[in-house]
Amino acid sequence: MVRNKNIGGLPNRSSTGKTKKAGSKTANSKDLTPLDEPADRSISANSPELQTTGQGQLGFPDIIYLLASVIFQNNHREKPAAHRLVNYGKERGLPLPQVKDEKMQRTAYELAFNTLKYQELLEDIMIDSCFYLTQPTPNDQMSLVAVMLYDFQDRKFLPRKRHGEDEIVQEVKDVESFLLRSKTKLAASLARCRIKHNLLSIDYILPESVKIKQERSSSLPLYTWVNTLKSSVDEVQSVLKSAGFSQVKSIGQLEGQTFCQDSHCGDILVFPAQLKAQLYTTRLLRDHTLIIQDKFCSLGPNAVCSLLPEEGDVLMLGCFSGLTVSHTASLIAEKHKANSNVQPTVYVCVSDRTNAHREELQQAVTAMGSKNVTLIPEDFQSLDSRDKRLQKLRVILLTPKCSVSAVSNPVEFILQENGDTELLQDLSQSSIAQSKLEALVAQQRTDIDHALKFSKVLAVVYSTCSSYKEENEEVVSRALEQAKACSEQEGEPKQSNFRLTPGPFSMPDQAEGPNETHPFFFMLEPSERSNGCFLAVLSREPEPEVKEAPYEVIVRANAKGILDGIGSSQLTRKEQRQADRMTKTTQARTSQPHLSARIHSRSQETVGSHSTTLRGHLEFTNRRPSLQGKAKAMQMQPSKYTVHSSFPSSKPESNAPKKSITPVLNTAPTPSPATALARPCRARQEVPKPVVLVLPRVHFPNFLPPPLSRTGSGPSFDYMWRPPAQSRGQYK
Repeated sequence: MVRNKNIGGLPNRSSTGKTKKAGSKTANSKDLTPLDEPADRSISANSPELQTTGQGQLGFPDIIYLLASVIFQNNHREKPAAHRLVNYGKERGLPLPQVKDEKMQRTAYELAFNTLKYQELLEDIMIDSCFYLTQPTPNDQMSLVAVMLYDFQDRKFLPRKRHGEDEIVQEVKDVESFLLRSKTKLAASLARCRIKHNLLSIDYILPESVKIKQERSSSLPLYTWVNTLKSSVDEVQSVLKSAGFSQVKSIGQLEGQTFCQDSHCGDILVFPAQLKAQLYTTRLLRDHTLIIQDKFCSLGPNAVCSLLPEEGDVLMLGCFSGLTVSHTASLIAEKHKANSNVQPTVYVCVSDRTNAHREELQQAVTAMGSKNVTLIPEDFQSLDSRDKRLQKLRVILLTPKCSVSAVSNPVEFILQENGDTELLQDLSQSSIAQSKLEALVAQQRTDIDHALKFSKVLAVVYSTCSSYKEENEEVVSRALEQAKACSEQEGEPKQSNFRLTPGPFSMPDQAEGPNETHPFFFMLEPSERSNGCFLAVLSREPEPEVKEAPYEVIVRANAKGILDGIGSSQLTRKEQRQADRMTKTTQARTSQPHLSARIHSRSQETVGSHSTTLRGHLEFTNRRPSLQGKAKAMQMQPSKYTVHSSFPSSKPESNAPKKSITPVLNTAPTPSPATALARPCRARQEVPKPVVLVLPRVHFPNFLPPPLSRTGSGPSFDYMWRPPAQSRGQYK
């Protein structure tokens, strides 16, 4: 049964709780637990987070107002002195007051962020109502006035309801009394401002981009991931279904008590936004079986898990929480669960974290049940491949600090993921200052450049939640070019063979798909369904495998003088011919500069020797008339080993034309006519050598009988020269 599983199911139903959906047919339906519990519900009722729902709220404890005023003081927009009508003092960087829990801290940041968004409107109200001039408030308390004035108008200028256990802060009490005395003037000033600008609500005074993000933040679905170290996706789904939840196919169908599985990450379950408080009462969240976290934080761990080989470690660097570290560790542990001998390690760079943040991260990892996480206190730039701890490092997950410009709920995201709170002022106006953007890009470039220098790393996953190309595409493209340029200068080509590869996520079924600029950039645009994000995978190209034949290895080794000729006698005839060809090619390359000069000198010698030898033999031939017939017959036979010359005719020598000899230089040595006619040689590309052509000596008898006609009775003699029988066929 589901209720007997170790993950505990959900808490027992209270008699005063909501009834279970009709139609449940299980016999043990009364034992199945709903999503609320009286003990947890009382805790939620006292949480200040429930008091920040907008109009009609009761207000906040004094400590929240005080904390929000300090946050506003450190991040407010300071106007030039000539246009400054409300002075907040010169102090910045004030330490934050200590609060009881994270919920109160998040509430204070939300209150300060809303005050930053409406700072211009609140200052107009204070000036128009003369509150700034009539009330004796020092400049260092004007931040508290601005924060409490926003909350005052948000609850329709109704008095705040105090709780008996709340701590009373005298500064907050004094400012509240000032506002209550001037509430009529303040309300009138707000009304005049809305009439002047024709505002249906004060939200219409915000920039369009800020207003769109504010609307999206209230309707964003609730993303959760399953901790596979304590349960499985199927088991959690079964528990949810037995508790009355129904599973739908897509996010667009989420309504009421439903959930669906994410289209990109299989371990993510998505719920409607209004079920957040209800899910916090479940045992699934208390036991850290189901974790609420933004979808962007789950894309990097899933990408790393898909890229990690059988034996390899992971290094995490940048801006993330202990939840992201635990998610990465759980996915990797589940992947290598079958092989108990292999336990990859997740290394985390925490050089930029305070001691409190490091302890918080370690506590979160321990609570999730992760045992394969190791913190590295050294700076990332000081690490390299020679570090003994990183000998098995194969994948780096880089989620640097970014502008968070693609996030619709920046306050919650920054607080949960250890982001930069100094960006709140820029995010409140939806425009990042150029100086801050340049500083972020410079750090991002430094980190990704150093990540690509690890020689044993197979992939680097770069992920941001920014909508600026300067932090996304341009950083990745420049990093690849920079790595290639550095490797060419240093002579280390292994560092230059990184390239973009497709991510492990399937194509989405909505408009926000992979970026059109490059098919390998995975980008989700901000929408009502999710925050925006950017992800790129830079994989190292595998080195090409060079396959050498055994004889090639032996020849190459002998050429370097390693084997001293050992093994060359054991080659086959075919291998020996190929080895000789390789040796000749190597020798020709080494002697290439002197080759042309040597060919030229030998060619001149060949021409001279041919001319002298042929001239002497031709003179000898002219003195023997009986040789003319046979020489003429030889001249009629075609041969590619022919020396062209003008032989004398039967006329006297004085009337014969002058002999002209044209020697032809071939690339192969010229054999004797008998050898050439008997066995034609193949043309080979070799250096010409001087050849002496010696014609065979022919002996004739003293008396030759005259030839008889073919019709005569005597024998017939044929003095025509014929080629040998074996080569006669080619002259027919």
